[in-house]
Amino acid sequence: MNRAATAEDAKAGDAPAKGPLNVTMKTLDGEDANLAKKYKDKVVLLVNVASQCGLTPQYEQLEALHEKYAKLGLAVVGVPCNQFGEQEPGTAEEIAEFCEANYAVEFDLLAKVDVNGKDAAPLYKYLTSKETNEKFPGKITWNFEKFLFNRGGQPVARFAPKVKPDAPEVVEAIEAELAESN
Repeated sequence: MNRAATAEDAKAGDAPAKGPLNVTMKTLDGEDANLAKKYKDKVVLLVNVASQCGLTPQYEQLEALHEKYAKLGLAVVGVPCNQFGEQEPGTAEEIAEFCEANYAVEFDLLAKVDVNGKDAAPLYKYLTSKETNEKFPGKITWNFEKFLFNRGGQPVARFAPKVKPDAPEVVEAIEAELAESN
């Protein structure tokens, strides 16, 4: 597999027409993934991640959530981004190696993208726009900002970067969504 997918490759797909997850993005391995199909009927915790950030230890909590809740329908999805202090400069292969060696990450990682600005991935354009995401709009403020999606692929919560993945409000929101049937 080719782990050398570029940020440009990851921007495949147009703006989502039927919800934010209705996009195709590259995985860290360089494969196309239609997120709506891949995460159909899943509760998704989407997090923009970085390997050289003070918040990078959140990988450990994200992996723990993955291990605890994946069988119940939670998909943790990391989206590397280098827009905040250039704290994710690595190639796809370097990112994968870092995550495996330091945090034994087994949850899904997508290819590195921009989350803000004119070059933002369509998924993030949708999530940050007031027109498409009335409940949780606004620019991504830093690495490890989190969006929680229900089983229907709609955003139901947004958590600031410093809110740890295992914080009570995050866990309660995840468990509430997992308890809902589609």
